[in-house]
Amino acid sequence: MRVVKLVAILVLLMFGPPAIARDIISSDIYPASYPTVRATAYMGDLIRQRSGGRLILSNLGAGDQDTENYTLAQLRNGTLDMARIDLNTLNSTVPDTIVLTLPYLFRSTKHERNILDGPIGEEILASLESTGVIGLCFYDGGAKSTYGTKPIRSPADLSGVKYRTQPSSSWEGMLRAFGAQPVPMPQSRVAAAMRTGVVEAADGSWSSFVAMQHHLVAKSFSLTEHARPPSVLLFSRLVWETLSPEDRTIVRTSARESVAFYRQLWDESEASARRTAEAAGVLTVSDIDYEGFAAALVPFHAAAVPTARLAAMIERIKAEAVP
Repeated sequence: MRVVKLVAILVLLMFGPPAIARDIISSDIYPASYPTVRATAYMGDLIRQRSGGRLILSNLGAGDQDTENYTLAQLRNGTLDMARIDLNTLNSTVPDTIVLTLPYLFRSTKHERNILDGPIGEEILASLESTGVIGLCFYDGGAKSTYGTKPIRSPADLSGVKYRTQPSSSWEGMLRAFGAQPVPMPQSRVAAAMRTGVVEAADGSWSSFVAMQHHLVAKSFSLTEHARPPSVLLFSRLVWETLSPEDRTIVRTSARESVAFYRQLWDESEASARRTAEAAGVLTVSDIDYEGFAAALVPFHAAAVPTARLAAMIERIKAEAVP
């Protein structure tokens, strides 16, 4: 027995005590099958492997309480470690984020991904730190289109329409310009609100449209493709500062490497979700007056950003060459 104890003591002296695993709790409003949730799970696998099991990422299940403003507050006070949220949620507190949410700014998915992966994307991620969060990476969310109780083909069709918007989004002012009535509301409540007539329209991608089961309520999906706001993976700054430099590198690198995995999932999800919605009887409206929408919305670019620096950033985005 004394020999066994002696061996145990020698092992501790040589290798130190066993590492204690640390949980990283992440949140998302979408279900486990959604591309953003699957991508963060993939990121968790990378983190666990690279940390030798010291860091374990766990995803909270989506719940009604987990509106994105509530989640953002949890990140800032350190009661939540990590979360994926829509960038629109940060518009009122981080002016730089407005740029990526502007209507008809990106010409294509390729254009958007080039920007998010380049210097402008890095600048906007860095701007988040002053608000109590660390920006790890972007998950581009595809083109947002309008869906609801009636087809929307032109700006005039939005007159008087009760249109759900993300709380704190810059989209509200633009809707008012069309004569629509913005209704700030968490995405998780849209289906019930549409059933009762509290809202008549909302916007989103094919994937979010089906994941939130809005395709069971909305009668039409109008391909306005008016904006391509990405979501962003955030880490609590308070928690981040408790991590070692090595662990910060592991988390940040794993997040960046999850982006390619996410994009493959996303592209597959968009095609599948469209098939699901149309099979459920949703009318796809493609005869859209894109020129009319762009003419009405592009002038908001200058009005939406508060500084010359951000106006210059918009011009840099427009000037980006896309192969």
